Amino acid sequence: MTANYWTDVSWQTLEQKPLEIYVFVDPICPECWALEPVMKKLMMEYGPYIRIKHVLSGKLENLNFLTKKRQLALAQNWDKIASRSGMSCDGSLWLNNPIDSPFLASIAIKAAELQGKRAGSRFLRKIQEVLFIEKQDVSDFKVLKNCAQYTGLDVDEFVQDIHSASATKAFQCDVKIASEMDVEETPTLVFFNENIEDEGIKISGVYPYDVYEQIVEEMLMNKPEKQELPTIDEFIERFQLVATLEVAVVYNLSISEAEKELKKRMFQQKIECINAKHGTFWRSLPSS
Repeated sequence: MTANYWTDVSWQTLEQKPLEIYVFVDPICPECWALEPVMKKLMMEYGPYIRIKHVLSGKLENLNFLTKKRQLALAQNWDKIASRSGMSCDGSLWLNNPIDSPFLASIAIKAAELQGKRAGSRFLRKIQEVLFIEKQDVSDFKVLKNCAQYTGLDVDEFVQDIHSASATKAFQCDVKIASEMDVEETPTLVFFNENIEDEGIKISGVYPYDVYEQIVEEMLMNKPEKQELPTIDEFIERFQLVATLEVAVVYNLSISEAEKELKKRMFQQKIECINAKHGTFWRSLPSS
């Protein structure tokens, strides 16, 4: 594990929460997708104490002019990461329907954020779902519009913003922040507390939940009271689409225990099962 410290936080705003986490992500990075269960659990248990800010990062130029050899390497890497992490992604996308312009996906996320940080977070998650589960090209403008509509954005405003200087400048600002903090890989999390004199802690990669929990407690300088978790039904209703692994991590269940709980709800016609290459997802169904 690589962890180090960042001290220049003079430009930060913490907005009345004692801990802020800068989450540096690349929307097409499978390791960032693998971090989703941990981030959900952090928000479920420590929501009153933490504020999460997504910052876009990634070396987009590496995906320009892909050779067949590079496509094959990306496909193999995606499948390897999915097998290891348990958060499914299908590497065959790079062989059959490679992403044309990852830059556009990043600009689209910043355009969504112009309608609010929560809107931006929902849109980012939807992009990850259609990319890693459905193997859609998230640089396709029609796919991006569909994601905007699905997540409840004002689509006309989104289309206008995606072509605006504001979204491009917002993305450039993210890239600048990543450079200033020496973020060289995704995902990277940087933890700050409300005392600007204290150092921030930076950790790159994906680790078990207790690693992040320990950092939260260290930064808060006490052991905060955890929030009571919602029921599994409430959890699924909130996020609409969840992986078996996400339920397992959040509720401290084994994969088989999580599947058993989820199949109960499937038989009750509360959710439907979506099989993926390296795992299973569950989508909330409208109540009759």
